Parts: sequence; structure tokens; C-alpha cells
Amino acid sequence: MAKGLTPQSEDFSAWYNEIVQQAELASHSPVRGCMVIRPYGYRIWELMQSALDDMFKATGHQNAYFPLFLPKSALDREAEHVEGFAPETAIVTHAGRAKLEEPLVVRPTSEAIIWPILSDWIHSYRDLPVLLNQWANVVRWEMRTRPFLRTTEFLWQEGHTAHATTEEAEEETRRMLGVYRTFMEDWMAMPVITGLKTDSERFAGALRTYACEGLMKDNKALQAGTSHHLGQNFARAFDVRYQTEDGEHVYVWSTSWGVSTRLVGGLIMTHGDDDGLILPPKLAPHEVVIVPIWRNDDQRATVLEAGERARSALNEAGVRVHVDDREGLNPGSKYYDWERRGVPLRLEIGPRDVESDSVMAVRRFTPEGADRKVSHPMAGLGAWIRETLDSVQDELLEGARRRRDDATVRGVEDYAEFQELMHGSGGFAYTGWCGESDCEQKVKDDTKSTIRVIPDEEFQSPESPPRCLCGAPSIGEVVRAKAY
Repeated sequence: MAKGLTPQSEDFSAWYNEIVQQAELASHSPVRGCMVIRPYGYRIWELMQSALDDMFKATGHQNAYFPLFLPKSALDREAEHVEGFAPETAIVTHAGRAKLEEPLVVRPTSEAIIWPILSDWIHSYRDLPVLLNQWANVVRWEMRTRPFLRTTEFLWQEGHTAHATTEEAEEETRRMLGVYRTFMEDWMAMPVITGLKTDSERFAGALRTYACEGLMKDNKALQAGTSHHLGQNFARAFDVRYQTEDGEHVYVWSTSWGVSTRLVGGLIMTHGDDDGLILPPKLAPHEVVIVPIWRNDDQRATVLEAGERARSALNEAGVRVHVDDREGLNPGSKYYDWERRGVPLRLEIGPRDVESDSVMAVRRFTPEGADRKVSHPMAGLGAWIRETLDSVQDELLEGARRRRDDATVRGVEDYAEFQELMHGSGGFAYTGWCGESDCEQKVKDDTKSTIRVIPDEEFQSPESPPRCLCGAPSIGEVVRAKAY
């Protein structure tokens, strides 16, 4: 049996690293900064991929795949882009024993390989829009790494689109930000704030960057997904133009957007507790685990048969279910194991349950006022479990949203008060901002907090924004926090 977890209140970082190991989500790799994603952790990522992929296709996007390597000269063609990624790039200089004529960059992102290719695909307004998505791995040479949250190599999806007008590109950028928010809230049960990044925080080479920001249980923000209006920067760098209906040749407008395995880290830190993971049913590898309980061979055969009947009923209801019939482990050890892994619902079936033709259902997450353990008859089990899982999904989102709101402070003007907040409990702080980058940097240097977003209208305070923390008049309201 694994040792107990460090309490979150004592050391949240240690708790996180321990749960990644003990829930068998990932393990260390021989290569510094890289991780091995274990089957249980990869299954969570697969469920995320499946849901997101369906959402991308519903908005008209097609999957493609582009090379892992790109010529260094291609990356160099977009000056701001290469400057932004230069410290993180991995460069291949040799193939076998032979030195390459031109070094190759292992993709940190794929704009510099995709846009030269799109220049051969796009000729006329009839070729637009181009709506592509790629599931891939990328490499960014990170100095300080943590499983899922920041690794040298990570898995992600990156969308790349080309449009005839800036208005169409802006609409696409905002649409995909909305897709991300829907996924994060409806599937991950992780509420997010959306909004615009400041110039210092925007993607290298972008005109505008929008982001989804979640608040983790330690009151630090997590940038969970970004969507970029790239303007015509890459089109100009790689000469991607199209002929209009009037015969004019003009540069296309483009976007890119992406989320990564960082979402698995966000899932852990949004819901987990001192006993381990708590997984939303929609993303749980096993929504239900059935634990048969027996003391002798006669009981074993009887309870296993009942367990199979329960599994069949749940399969018919579309529930992902697993029967834990492992030998050599007592029921308590199995309970501990599945609670550590965050399985939403456990069904215990012992001889007494067989006699009463029922099961004992135990919830991993129990909202205030709800019963953790409930007996339910075998009859109608599938429909009842499906309804219960749907309730758990909703309750997790509601609980996470309530925690975020409780850790949000609005209208902060006094700089000393703000510093005390950031050095103390943390959370989201709505403040004014004068718009000056020097002011933004000073607050970052003093408190290690950053402007997460200039919030979208629905997240803005109803009152006029307060004065900037520097005392100057504000140009608008921003959300600040310490972040991963």
C-alpha cells in the first residue's frame, strides 16, 4: 500500500508530485524534464482528446500531420516568433556522423513548418478558409519542469487556420476560445475566466492572444488554453497570398490555438484532495469500480456473478466500469487504491448485498448534505448510476466555481493590500491597470504575480475599474494572480 499523501495545506507542490506517482499517472524518464505517461494517465488524455476532437470537427476543422523537424531558416523568417522561442529550441546538427548542411529545429510549435506548405495549397479565395488541427508532440527546453504542467516534451493539439479577412480570423480566434471554455467547464468541471493577454504575455508573433485561466486549489492560476489571432505576420514571412474575386493578390489572415497535457495537471489540482485524485466522471478511465467481497470460495462465486450482472447493466447504460476481482488484496486495500485514483463511484457487493439483490454505492466526492454511501437495488441500477454520475459532474463544477469565487477579490487599489494578498492567500485579484508595461513588470517583480487576462465582458466587475496599483488612472480592469 502506498504511503499517505502530504496534506495540501502543508505542501501543495509535494502533494501534487506524490499523487502523480501514487495514482500511476506518470513516472520519471531517463531524459531530464521528460515524463513517461502511464496507462491510467494516458487514458485520461485519450478521453480529453476524443471530446476535443469531436468539438473541433463540429466546427469544421480537419486533422492533418506535419513534420517534427523544421529547417532553422524557416523559424528565422518570422523575427518576433524566433526571438520568443530561441531560449527553448532544441536543434539537431548531425545525422549519424555527418554534420547537416542546415541545422533542424525540433518543433516548439508548428507555424514555421505549416506556413511554407500552406503557401503551396492556397492560391485563390476559393481555397479559403483552411481549417486544420494537428495532434502532436512538441519540445521546449524548459529549465524547471513538473509532470504535466511543464515538461521538455509534451503532447498537445495545435489548430492552424487561414482566412480571407481579419474579421474572419478574429471570429475564429474567439470561437475556439469558446470551444476550450466549453470543454473545460462541461468535461473537466474546471471553471475558467477568458480574456485578452497583455502585449508582454501574448504569443510570440501574434497580433492578439486570448486565454482561459483556471484557479487551482492552492489559489494559483493555470493558463489552460490559448487562442491567437496571428494577423498577417506569418503570411508575410512565408508569402502566403490568395487571389481575390477582383483579381488582387493579398496576404491571408491566420490563427493558431492549442491545449496540451497540462490539462491533466489542471484536472488534478482543481479537484484532488488529501486522499488523492477526484476525477469528473466524463474524464475518468473508470466511472465505476465494482469491488466484490468474499470470505470463502462459495461466497466468491456468488458475489462475482452478481458483480458481472452489475457490470452488464452499467455497460448497457454506457458507463465505463471495471470489476476489481484481484486475489490477495483485502477489500480495504482496494478501496484505498481506487480512492487514490479518483474513481467517481465504487460499488461494493458482498454476500448480504447478494441476498438483498442490491449494491452499496460509495461516492468519491460527496457534496455537503449528501450521503456518501447509499444502498440501491440491482433493478434499475444502470439508469440510477448514470443519473448519479451526471450529478457528480455538475456538483464538481459547482464546487470548483464556488472555491474560485471565494478566492476572488475585486476593486483592489491599495498596493500594500495587494502585496499582502499575493504573499498570503493568493487567488484572483481584480485591479485597475494604467496600461504601462513598466508598471506591469514592477508588480511582477515585487509580488511574482502577473496579469492573467484583461477579462471578457461577462467576467468584468459591474463598477468602474479602480485606479491602477501604481496610483495612476486605469485604462481598464485586469485579473492578476500568481501562476504556474
